[in-house]
Amino acid sequence: MEKAEIGLIGLGTMGSNLALNIAEKGHRIAVFNRTASRTDAFVENAGTLRDMVVPCYSLEELAAAIRPPRPIIIMVLAGKPVDEQIAALRGVLSANDIVIDAGNANFRDTMRRFSELSDSGLTFIGMGVSGGEEGARHGPSIMVGGTEQSWKRVEKVLTAISAKFRDEPCAAWLGTDGAGHFVKTIHNGIEYADMQMIAEIYGILRDGLGMGPKQIAQMFAGWNTGRLNSYLIEITAKVLAADDPKTGKPVVDIILDRAGQKGTGKWSVIEAQQLGIPATAIEAAVAARVLSSIKDERLAAEKAYGNGGVTRISADKDALLDEL
Repeated sequence: MEKAEIGLIGLGTMGSNLALNIAEKGHRIAVFNRTASRTDAFVENAGTLRDMVVPCYSLEELAAAIRPPRPIIIMVLAGKPVDEQIAALRGVLSANDIVIDAGNANFRDTMRRFSELSDSGLTFIGMGVSGGEEGARHGPSIMVGGTEQSWKRVEKVLTAISAKFRDEPCAAWLGTDGAGHFVKTIHNGIEYADMQMIAEIYGILRDGLGMGPKQIAQMFAGWNTGRLNSYLIEITAKVLAADDPKTGKPVVDIILDRAGQKGTGKWSVIEAQQLGIPATAIEAAVAARVLSSIKDERLAAEKAYGNGGVTRISADKDALLDEL
């Protein structure tokens, strides 16, 4: 059997979509998941791309399936699972093989891993991947940190699978060790601020002006046709226009009002504070998510002090909408 060009560990949503993207672009890929049934399901659902995928059921089999020097992408939960996976790979890989962490890692962890592997003969890349599951499948933005030599060895595959803007690939080498994950962290922090701004504008329109979800959806859809065109504005319009199939009510009124976070926004704020750089919009966005997540405390506070009611905005509606 022809050997694969690249390997991937972790067939969750992001890993599966990234693997299919790689296969679709003509690069044979070996895949491994610690749960064998998930590997089987992935291959079964790969459709016409099945012949470009080599399923593996052990790390030894994965290493043997890839043409040396082997680049292997890790798509597992950030933190300890990454360290455990790297430790396991060290026993089956050889000098000059490349370990690529494509998760949402703290860039300081990436710097540590880069240093720890520097004397082992293995090469480490920290790779930020932006665009969610749709981006992973059809073209993400890719931010690479590592040596320039290691980037050159994986550049062909990564530029092929990346998103394109004006025919240029959205994949780049950004510097050594943690550079890629640092840029991804700040990128996410900015996105936190964008999402909080969208939420506050929704609050003004819904509570301040008394507009319904469908009306607000039309506003966002209109904004998305102009200079505010973006993925976040687009999906906001779609979510606000959607109804819950069971109740017929707007989805936005059904879903639980409790937001979570994976840490990149918080890390952005910490780095800004350490560097003495004001990042107040990101700080406020992170604080809003924390407040959102403690729903039980919010309900207890409302019971004790009341919710204050809703204050309608008395200003001219059309003028306010123009300002927004």
